[in-house]
Amino acid sequence: MAQKCVHKGCGKKFTEVDEECVYHPGPPVFHEGQKGWKCCKPRVLTFDEFLSIPPCTTGKHSTTDDTSESEPPSASKAQDDLPPPPAPRPIASDGFEQKGAISQAPQPTPPVASSNLLQESDSDDPSTPIPMNTTCKRRGCNATYNVDTKSSREGEECAYHPGQALFHEGSKGWTCCKRRVLEFDEFLKIEGCKSKKKHLFVGSKKDAGQEEKVMDVSRHDYYQTPTAVIASLFLKKIDKQRAKVNFTSPTSIALDLPTTDNTRYQTEIPLFGPIECTRSKYKIMGTKLELTLVKADGSNWGTLRSDEQRPNEIIQLGRPGRV
Repeated sequence: MAQKCVHKGCGKKFTEVDEECVYHPGPPVFHEGQKGWKCCKPRVLTFDEFLSIPPCTTGKHSTTDDTSESEPPSASKAQDDLPPPPAPRPIASDGFEQKGAISQAPQPTPPVASSNLLQESDSDDPSTPIPMNTTCKRRGCNATYNVDTKSSREGEECAYHPGQALFHEGSKGWTCCKRRVLEFDEFLKIEGCKSKKKHLFVGSKKDAGQEEKVMDVSRHDYYQTPTAVIASLFLKKIDKQRAKVNFTSPTSIALDLPTTDNTRYQTEIPLFGPIECTRSKYKIMGTKLELTLVKADGSNWGTLRSDEQRPNEIIQLGRPGRV
């Protein structure tokens, strides 16, 4: 009989105990808008990107949750969580307490539910094959495609959340429904508030005649060490399968970055200094492309691109005057 693995990031059904399992052994971490897992370093901003963080540990499937517990809150933090003291009542000039309306401190405005609801295809493309153990794309569904699903797709029903994940002051929920919980495991178990016939495993194909948007510029930033320059090129939803990053020469990088929302960024970056092409590398994340450029001569870079002006650079014309 098939059993479902309870490891974080896995959730697959298995029949053999020795089958390999890739999962997150640590608990989730949510801090100042960033989301990630305690067991690995990636941090993202959106909940969809959080769910797509690849697991970092390989082991065996299990039906017992052995995730390490989060650290208990400190005493100072517990004091910060206490409610503020009640506002003092106004005192009249004769020394007696005035009755009537009490001035209260302004309450924080609750976060506005995002109107950017899930935009998706209504059904899967019949001509597109569905790989085994594929998870439904709709939020909160978590149904997987297997042999049993393949033979009985006509009667299936998908319960999902059309809204966005909402985390506020320790409570967790969805913007499309009212239920709020405290634990992340309970949040994943919140049943979908909307239903559709059939799950969405692969979606529909993009229109062949749809034109691809070409981006001219993309924001970038960098910092450097004595041996390398770490640059970030900010571009969301980069298609990892089709993206190309070529270290063509020691002084330039060729980029071809298509995205999943039908846009493309193509450029060749002239570098400020020479690099070692064989040792340099890149990493594609949810919101950016990170480049690790190994310096060839160990010199200090004034800018990332050679065609940019150095910050705070002073250009002097003529001879300096005497004091």
